[in-house]
Amino acid sequence: MTSTRPAPTQRTAHQADTVEPFSYVLWALRGVQAGRQYFVAMCPLKLIPKLFLYDEEELPSELRAQRTLNRARVPEIARYITENPKEYVFSSITASVDSKVAFRPVTEAGAPADVGQLVIPMSARFIINDGQHRRAAIEEALKIRSEVGDETISVVFFLDSGLKRSQQMFADLNKHAVRPTKSLGILYDLRDEQSQLARKLVESVEVFKGLTETEKTTISNRSIKLFTLSSIYAGTKALLAKSKKAHVSEEEERLAVEYWNEVAKHIPDWTLVKERKTTAAEMRREYIHAHGLALHVLGLVGATLIAAEPRRWKDRLKRLTRVDWSRANAALWEGRALVGGRVSKAYSNVLLTSAAIKKLLDLPLSPEETRLDGHISSRKK
Repeated sequence: MTSTRPAPTQRTAHQADTVEPFSYVLWALRGVQAGRQYFVAMCPLKLIPKLFLYDEEELPSELRAQRTLNRARVPEIARYITENPKEYVFSSITASVDSKVAFRPVTEAGAPADVGQLVIPMSARFIINDGQHRRAAIEEALKIRSEVGDETISVVFFLDSGLKRSQQMFADLNKHAVRPTKSLGILYDLRDEQSQLARKLVESVEVFKGLTETEKTTISNRSIKLFTLSSIYAGTKALLAKSKKAHVSEEEERLAVEYWNEVAKHIPDWTLVKERKTTAAEMRREYIHAHGLALHVLGLVGATLIAAEPRRWKDRLKRLTRVDWSRANAALWEGRALVGGRVSKAYSNVLLTSAAIKKLLDLPLSPEETRLDGHISSRKK
């Protein structure tokens, strides 16, 4: 529990002799890293915006540039809290404190010496080393669901006189941070219906079964996998024309399974890999259809095809066998799927490749595909 009240002056090892009379008092654990004391405290969410004020003008100029808040991320994180009040989870906020502090160990017999109350003056200056977007999102979420204010988040406090170590701490904390891959995020996201669908497709579409990399977004040359979970997700999202986190109906699930099974019939090379008659590495080396770009493109093509031919789309899809997917077909693919001979997953290349296949299937192009296709066609003349 956290409280704000006058705190008596008290000396503790490696800390200042005096503490100001009006202070934050937080139950905390005391630890040591690199010979320096630090503290882990439980802070109510309603205290976070008050404790960690965000005002770039108050920060030293040398700290300001690397801590510019990306406000576009804040609403999404805030919605995560408000829409999942029984399931949200946050890691600790890490902050530097430029202040004299005191630590009062619990005095009861047998109590650990590193459990007690951390006393921080209200005049203390804080810099968030890790978690400023969580802090901003908590502030926004409290405006919508004030009841979460009594819940807590752990805060790691490092003592940093003059905030001289803040820049190095920021660099050190982020240097070794590794974001999970898109595939792994999809694999473990049990809340997103489109992630659930992607996982179902891996088991329901025969050619995906056993050939899908579910943890990585890139496939090594030694791997027997041909697809990634993230590319199946992206392709199916395009097929169903879904916005992020949108609901997926049972009818849409059935359509997705049916579509990808039908596509596989007209790209027999995929089946050759599944039957171990050729390797996935050889397919990636020789063909465009063995890359994640192709699934995204085929999803876009499928959405247009089904909208144009809701009853006869399977017959129309048979024309897919006319597509020469060979990377050696540079006249078609260079500048579209290929840039300098290498497959590009940039969205403009996705649209250019989609335009090429739609034209082979006699399907209408989107306005953006028309614009890009016209530009590259005129350039090749």
